[in-house]
Amino acid sequence: MEKKLHIVMFPWFAMGHMTPFLHLANKLAERGHKTTLLLPNKAKLHLELLNLHPSLITLHPITVPHVDPLPQGTETASDIPIHLTNHLATALDLTQPEVKAIVATLLPVDLMFYDMAHWIPEVASLFNIKTVCYKVVCAASLAIAVVPARNLARDRPITEEDVAQPPPGYPSKDVVLHGPEARSLLFIGLEFGSGLTFYERVSMSVASSNAIAIRTCREIEGSFCDYMGSQYNKPVFLTGPILPESGPARGSLDAPWAEWLGQYAPGEVIFCAFGSQFILEQDQFQEIVLGFEMTNLPFLVAVKPPTGCASIEEALPEGFKERVGDRGVITGGWVQQPLILAHPSVGCFVNHCGFGSMWESLTAKSQIVLVPQLGDQILNTRLMAGELKVAVEVEKTENGWVSKESLCNAIMSVMDEKSEIGCLVKNNHAKWRDMISSQGFMSGYIDNFVKDLLNLVA
Repeated sequence: MEKKLHIVMFPWFAMGHMTPFLHLANKLAERGHKTTLLLPNKAKLHLELLNLHPSLITLHPITVPHVDPLPQGTETASDIPIHLTNHLATALDLTQPEVKAIVATLLPVDLMFYDMAHWIPEVASLFNIKTVCYKVVCAASLAIAVVPARNLARDRPITEEDVAQPPPGYPSKDVVLHGPEARSLLFIGLEFGSGLTFYERVSMSVASSNAIAIRTCREIEGSFCDYMGSQYNKPVFLTGPILPESGPARGSLDAPWAEWLGQYAPGEVIFCAFGSQFILEQDQFQEIVLGFEMTNLPFLVAVKPPTGCASIEEALPEGFKERVGDRGVITGGWVQQPLILAHPSVGCFVNHCGFGSMWESLTAKSQIVLVPQLGDQILNTRLMAGELKVAVEVEKTENGWVSKESLCNAIMSVMDEKSEIGCLVKNNHAKWRDMISSQGFMSGYIDNFVKDLLNLVA
């Protein structure tokens, strides 16, 4: 009989990391394996609803120490602006004694999964536990940014020239950053927690593990996964995309959204969501909403209020509501993204191409338009629009500005049934969607992943 594993998971304190760790725990629980997930208190409350196997998955609270200059009560990345995240990494490191004490009470433990806590292997070694560094971002962004071949010097600040070229041996000419976009990688040279740069933290986390795991599939990112394995001389285990459950487990769409979407014909609505950390300046926000107005199509936009604005309403362009009326809805609150995407009236999904949204858009039926902001989102976009040709990227000016015309043009290029580019990306998208959602595709990845874990602890 197959051994049943007990795994302790300690993800980075961001919902975009903790949620995929829990999705993976659910898949492992379906096969009888037990997980204890260490989470900040507030995150635990948010994630309890997603725990589909409470008899096998324990969400164990941990206390996040206060670190200046973080606001009191900060526990996750969504509590703070992105420039303060460095200090949250310091708080993560200060939990080490508590994590060690908790693990001692949970024995026997077979494996510890982590991503940003580079000290987990040191804790695990005290109890003879194997470690897996589990990465929930695309393999391409790891391969371009945090491999030893980057050879970043510690004795001077990292420059744009240092990151402008991919590292030696990088396996793609399409999935790269162009010109000024290289600036989006400069953050890897900045401090991320006391005394470590982001690059050092991630590379130490990977280098000290027994194995690397990546939330991706070989069909899409095989060459990047192989490159990571050769760079770190480690086995690389793939979990597949690990998407949340569809059907009743996901619940039903809230009535106001169901009613609004229900007014429109199949494939008529544009849905836009930019994730929890994408905060626009007011002028760029206004330009984008004017781009949606220009399409003359119904649209639902979920974005945070722009910088310096308390609400979406105060940030809207003059006369916008009067001109658009009920066909355009802009909300600053959380929405049920997977359920909205599944609604038959949604024909186009405009998003920032965060890794979660990337997989959700690949498995949805709507056309895909991408407006990336951060480095990994740009690389995900190049994978989708450049290599797979399943999406259209909105053209930007050299300073990164998105004009209303460029947004409208990108949307209309995929929504127009006679458009050549629209037909191309639709057909390619359909092929990938059929493959990913085919019987046994995702479950086959998890079955192989479990075999890899059992071999690791054997």
